[in-house]
Parts: sequence; structure tokens; C-alpha cells
Amino acid sequence: MTGGKTVSGRRRLLLGGAVCGLLAACAGLAAAELGAAAVRPEAAPVAAVGGTLVDLAPAAVKEWAVRTFGTADKPLLAAGILLVLAAVAAAAGVLAAHRPRAGAAVAAGIGLLGAAAALGRPGAAWRDALPSTAGGLAAAAVLYGLARALRRPGPAGAPPGGGAWAMDRRGFGRLAAGVLAASAVAGYAGRRLGAHGSAAATASRAALVLPPPALPAPPVPPGTDPRVLGASPFFTPNREFYRVDTALVVPRVDAEAWRLRIHGAGVTRPLELGLRELLQRPLVEHDITLTCVSNEVGGPYAGNARWLGVRLADLLREAGVRPPSEGGPADQLVARSVDGMTLGTPVETVMDGREALLAVGMNGEPLPFAHGFPVRMVVPGLYGYVSACKWLRELRLTTFAAYDAYWVRRSWAARAPVKTQSRIDTPRPSARPAAGRIAVAGVAWAQHRGISRVEVRVDGGPWQQARLAAADGVDTWRLWSWPWEASPGRHTLRVRAVDGTGAVQTEARAPVLPDGATGLHTVTVDVVPPGWGGAA
Repeated sequence: MTGGKTVSGRRRLLLGGAVCGLLAACAGLAAAELGAAAVRPEAAPVAAVGGTLVDLAPAAVKEWAVRTFGTADKPLLAAGILLVLAAVAAAAGVLAAHRPRAGAAVAAGIGLLGAAAALGRPGAAWRDALPSTAGGLAAAAVLYGLARALRRPGPAGAPPGGGAWAMDRRGFGRLAAGVLAASAVAGYAGRRLGAHGSAAATASRAALVLPPPALPAPPVPPGTDPRVLGASPFFTPNREFYRVDTALVVPRVDAEAWRLRIHGAGVTRPLELGLRELLQRPLVEHDITLTCVSNEVGGPYAGNARWLGVRLADLLREAGVRPPSEGGPADQLVARSVDGMTLGTPVETVMDGREALLAVGMNGEPLPFAHGFPVRMVVPGLYGYVSACKWLRELRLTTFAAYDAYWVRRSWAARAPVKTQSRIDTPRPSARPAAGRIAVAGVAWAQHRGISRVEVRVDGGPWQQARLAAADGVDTWRLWSWPWEASPGRHTLRVRAVDGTGAVQTEARAPVLPDGATGLHTVTVDVVPPGWGGAA
């Protein structure tokens, strides 16, 4: 009986050790949260480690994550980091149950790994290591104290035969509850202080009144948005606009403190501007469709908005920049965001007359934080990863030969004009519409070339010309629709577009890497007889 009780006591000790490790992890994360509130949210351990993992992940892994999880990829990454941390913390707690100092050393080491990740982030300063360091020390101290308490003999009258394994469970439970409560209070305080730290940015956006454009966009032509049920609207609401970036924590920049620096090769008059100085320049309003290079054929990562901003070419010429066609020495414009992201854009492209903007407004309001407040780049005709830098803070003129931006170093193409694409929005894949006339509708885009025709094919038959909605210039998508007299049975719909130059969208399938997917969007539906019900 004594041996059985000893084994049972050892199991309780191991379980108690795992609990100690988890409680220590909670305490460490809470301390780190407090530290990040004093430094910056991006320095928090989960954000720092997550950003490092994103940077180290192969391009194929990133694309799989975006394709599989969409905009939920970042919360899932954070959840995965926390699960791994919990497992390691539980293991450290089991070790601490036998060797408290060794377990505490593991906890401190985890904090040091977080600090190293924070220091390795682009634009990091020494103080970015403080949150993870503080979290590691707090976790080590808590784990050591809990492990010692776990091994404390129970009170007189404890069951015989337990020996050192007969812990003071009641006292340990009170101590554990106290640690959990203190961690919750510290974590909540850190969150509140962090929110307070970003309050200035929130207030600056709320107070920002955008000046009227010197060159307003012309009214959208009648018939641009036929409003077919199930099809995309012409303008994408800000809350529904796609977001694909590497920021686990959305930067919240105080507009009053924001500065932009323009410098580099061929810049004869370097510029440094605040937001007020930028808004004093003539503002241009222009409708532009943005597309992410990660967008699969038929994918959702495209959206159309009315942007307000300063012409980028005007600012560059003010700084003395000449494009390569005029003898300028720089052929690449490297944009850097406040979180260290770099994007490289051809200088010739942004200065060729298109409405490349430093945007401050989106669909009639200041940029949302998730879309780059206070200033971002928008260049029609280029995929976002080479042009659409959010949370912009620096523009540097250089050459493609001298510098590879973030995504180029990860196997993506240095130059990436948008490819012609078309998409069927309705009917949805695997839909079961009733036989009869069915509205087939969607969007097509070829930014800065425009769309001249869209065609639909059913079951490999002849291409049928769809009805195009009115065009709002060459930089936006066009909505299209086609009335289909559908018979019962399984049918395959396919769409293709012709751009403004007369080039037909290619049928050749290609993945998104290295410069955008190609192929024709195909949807299969099961048409049911009339009266059977069904849904598009």
C-alpha cells in the first residue's frame, strides 16, 4: 500500500508541476504585457516571435497559410505560439517539481528567446527586449516559488506513506489562486495601458479632417454597379476590404508624430514631411482597384476604393528625382513602413503619369488603421507587394541591382504588373440553382489597361459575350453579367476577360509565386428542375 501511495503521490507531483509551469507562463505573459505597454505593442513576446516565424517561413508556407486560413492566419499563428508555449511551460514545470532551479532556468531562457526575437525585428531598439526579459524573469521567479511550495510537506495528519510527496495541497491551492489572480490583474492592466498608449493615435485619426481634393474624382458613370444579387459591389466597403500583410499587431501611428523622409540616389533636395505639411499639397481623388499577388484564380483578395492622396510623382520631382528615362540614377523606390516592412517599386512606373498616390483617405474617410493610417502608397497596375506600402515612414531611391526588398528576398519577382483576371461571383461553386434564366455575374480587372470584354463558356461550348457594366476608368475593375438559360444537370461555367489592349486572359495555369496566378476561373453547379427549390 505504501508503494502505491508513493506512486500516486509522484503522479500528483508531476501534475502539480505542470500546473506550476502553466501558472508561471501566465505570470510571465502578464509581466511582458505590462512591459510592452511601456515600450510598444510589437515588442510583446507573441508578436515578436510570430513576426520572426513569418519572416523565416518559406514562401510556400506563407502562401499555404493565406490560401487555407485567409485573414484568420494571424490569430491562428498567435494561438499556435501560445499552445507551444503552454506545452513547453508544462514541461518546465514538471522539471521544476524535481529540480526547481533547473525549471526556473528554462522559464528564464524562454524569455530570453522572446527578447532575441524582439531584437531581431526590423527597426528594433534595445528596449524592445525588455518585455520578454521581464516576462522570463517573472515566470522564473513564480515557477521557482511554486515548485518549492509544491514540495512542501503537508500538515500533521497527512495520509501516511506519502513522505515528501504529501504536499500541502490546501496551501498550494491558495498560492496558485493568488498567482492566477495577480496575473489576470497584471495582464488586464497591460492591455489597458497598451490601449491607452494607442489612444493618441486613435484620437488623432478621429480628429483628422481631410481637406477637399484639388482634383476630385469625376462622378461614377451611370450603370457602373448593376447590383446583381450575389455579385461584388463596385466600391468595396472599408470594413470588407481585404487585408494581407505580415503585421501580427496592427501599427497605430499618431498622426501628429508621423514623419516621412524622402532621400537616396538622385535626390537633390531631401524632404522630411509631417502629415500637416503633406495635406497642404494638392490632393487628388482617384478610384483604384488593389489586388494582392497572393490572390488565387477566382480568389477574394481584390477590392476597389476611392482613394485621396498626394501624387507621388509630384513629391519625387520636388525632391529632384528624375526617372531613368530622363537620366535619373535610381530605378527602384524602396518604401519602408513603421514596422520595418520594405517594398520596392519601379521609379519609372510611379512617374509615368498614372495616379500613383501617397493616400491619406479611403472611401471618404481617413485611412483605417488596418489599411495604413495615416499614409500609405497606392499605385494602380502593380500588385500590392511591390507598391502598396502601409504605415509609410520612408521613401529611399536606389536600384534593383543594389537592394532587394522584403518579398524579393523571399523568391518573389522584383517587378510585378497586375495580370488580367476575371472572377465568377454568382452562382457560387456547388450551388443548386433552379433551371431557367440564371444571372451569372462577377468582376474582371486589368489595372491601368482596363477591361474591354468578358466572355463566359458553359460546358466547353462557344464563348458567349457578357454584358459589361459601365467603366470608371482603366484603373478599376469592371462588373459583368450574363443571362444563362440553364437546363437541369451538372454544368461547368468558365470566364475570361480581354484587357484594354486587346490581349486575352491566358488559360495557362500558374501559381501565385513568383508574380501572380494565371488561369481561368471555373465554377461547377448542379441545376435542379423547376419547383425543386435550389440556391445560387
